[in-house]
Amino acid sequence: MQFRQQALAKLQSPEELDLPVRFARPQGWLALSVTVVVMAAASVWAVTGTVASTVSAPAVLTHGEGSYILQSPVAGQVTEVVAQEGERLPANAPVLKVRTAQGGTTVVRTVAAGRVTALAATIGAIISTGANVAAVEKVAHADDPLYATVYVPAESAATIPANASVDLTVQSVPTQQYGVLRGHVKAVGRSVQTPQQISSFLGDSQLGEQFTKKGRPVAVLVRLDRSAATKSRLKWSSADGPPFALTSMTLATGSIRLADQRPVDWLLP
Repeated sequence: MQFRQQALAKLQSPEELDLPVRFARPQGWLALSVTVVVMAAASVWAVTGTVASTVSAPAVLTHGEGSYILQSPVAGQVTEVVAQEGERLPANAPVLKVRTAQGGTTVVRTVAAGRVTALAATIGAIISTGANVAAVEKVAHADDPLYATVYVPAESAATIPANASVDLTVQSVPTQQYGVLRGHVKAVGRSVQTPQQISSFLGDSQLGEQFTKKGRPVAVLVRLDRSAATKSRLKWSSADGPPFALTSMTLATGSIRLADQRPVDWLLP
């Protein structure tokens, strides 16, 4: 009670009526001003700013037209393997010879010009009609450019803008030493890819299964940036890049920059 009476008496005393009322200290006004400025800037950025995002997916380096799997038109025993792995052949060139049960010999030939990347048949092997005997990459000249095919989840493909920038982490190249491979999107597939379609394009059935483990993806064709300053003749995030050229069927991981989104759309569900 005693303290309450003293407080009431102090309020009723006119001794300090002539003193100015201090609502806040200068430090408080400064903190309030900074808070208001930050909130205003955040509001403007939320309306007019953009958020950059990327999607990462498995990729493989190939030539533009891909590969095809050569199949035997007949059943029989392989008597001769004419072609060699790594050899470039014209269209209708002999790859191997098969002796049929009737005693005749059939020559299995390339469907289109290309480079033999794998031979599945050996001399003496018994094969059936339609058996896979070779994988042939569709490349007619040694200087045909490499591309990258990135197998992007279908739900992300629609947000990939034309000519989007792409960074490729190549499995056979130490990233810490040589960086990433640069490229830009050339084309985005219109439909999802089945394991069979991927295997047919790459000439490798295992990759078809590997790239569809998490669902059927969309194939995104990436044009690799060129550079005369590197030994690979390709542009890297480092100045020189690796001291060797890249070959087709080299595996990588592609990181594609998606279309910029507004923060309000990005933050709200």
